[in-house]
Amino acid sequence: MAAAAAVALASAAALTAAPAEAAGSSTQLEVSRGVTIPAFYNPPAALPARNGALIRSEPLELGAGLTLPAVGTLPGTATRVMYSTTDSNGVRAAATGAYLEPAAPWRGVGARPLVVLAPGTMGQGDQCAPSLALQHPIIFNGQTVSVGYEDIAAYRLLAEGVAVMVTDYLGFGTTDRVHTYVNRVDEGHAVLDAARAALQVPGASVTRSSRVGLYGYSQGGGATAAAAELRDSYAPDVNLVGSYVGAPPADLAAVAAGIDGSALAGALGWTLNSLLQSYPSLAPIVAAHVNDAGRAALADLATACIGDGLAGYAFQKSSGWTNDGETLMQIAAKEPAIQRALAAQKLGTLVPSGPVRVATGVADDIVPHAQARQLAVDWCRRGGDVSYVPIPVPNLGDGLLTNHISPLLADQGTAIAWLTQRVDGITAGSNCATLSVLP
Repeated sequence: MAAAAAVALASAAALTAAPAEAAGSSTQLEVSRGVTIPAFYNPPAALPARNGALIRSEPLELGAGLTLPAVGTLPGTATRVMYSTTDSNGVRAAATGAYLEPAAPWRGVGARPLVVLAPGTMGQGDQCAPSLALQHPIIFNGQTVSVGYEDIAAYRLLAEGVAVMVTDYLGFGTTDRVHTYVNRVDEGHAVLDAARAALQVPGASVTRSSRVGLYGYSQGGGATAAAAELRDSYAPDVNLVGSYVGAPPADLAAVAAGIDGSALAGALGWTLNSLLQSYPSLAPIVAAHVNDAGRAALADLATACIGDGLAGYAFQKSSGWTNDGETLMQIAAKEPAIQRALAAQKLGTLVPSGPVRVATGVADDIVPHAQARQLAVDWCRRGGDVSYVPIPVPNLGDGLLTNHISPLLADQGTAIAWLTQRVDGITAGSNCATLSVLP
């Protein structure tokens, strides 16, 4: 990813280039901010025609685990995987991730279930890929800072005896393209195809009769929302029984307004990089508006992890990245092509498959509460089976990220319990009838 992304985002000429092809040799190693990316993450030149086909796998050592005599490895064993999918332009692509086989027995009804974990924002550099974070929960080498905070949710699910498939999405880890951050179709397809690929992992205990749940918060909540919407048309074979949709970025325009100038301002760069990867025709428009500082920020963020984004770009305003001092969203409002690209990421225009639990902190100003609540409203109006959960955490400081993190911490146990009930075959209730009186 690094060479194609940095060059493509550093100059107007390269901004017009087509998405990068796979890295040259399957043994060629990429080094991203001092971290060597294993050759495993180089996609092959030819990809399977079938979505969700397992391309390759290998054992993955968990960075936080324990092996005991007569017990085995706790909380389970891991397999690194690469599988096929299709991006938003209809192009065949490879995605990576990790399958986690729990040591704990499944004590519920039926075959051991599977939960696909769609990670929250971890950055855009290949070294921050969630599957690598399972192996290296913390990377701090003086050039990059990555923290595998989603490992906690994965381990909690494993403790319930639930198998877990963590997806890296598209271009995250894989070295052939920029990670398409918050791209609705790319992420939805990657999640659904991860469920398909899990059934093919050597030694996996999940079967075609296994119930499938989806877990995601923030970027992951948008990904599980997209997967739930796309399941019926794209992957009807996936036995989806429930989706946790936490703090979803359902309306990117509203989310961009929330993060501009906040602690998470770097996510604007990840979003713009993603749009340029998926919509290369936007490159001349971006080149006409973005100044040298903006181009440098975009190139830098293309290889950055969440820690790098916080350290380098917290509280910056995107108006500092533009030629005329307008914010990126002010520019987008005047450019129909950008508006169309943003509108294509809108969630809530389709009926989700199966029950969904939409949770959002009422004080969340980073992924604003109002737009997340609106997703629940839109789904209810379309006949969705929706459990809407407003999380009443106090305001802990606007723009600091605290109002976005605290609902995750406060609600995670309840969310996992809800999802565990769904994969155990217990029917979910809907509160659409009373949503209008909830904050």
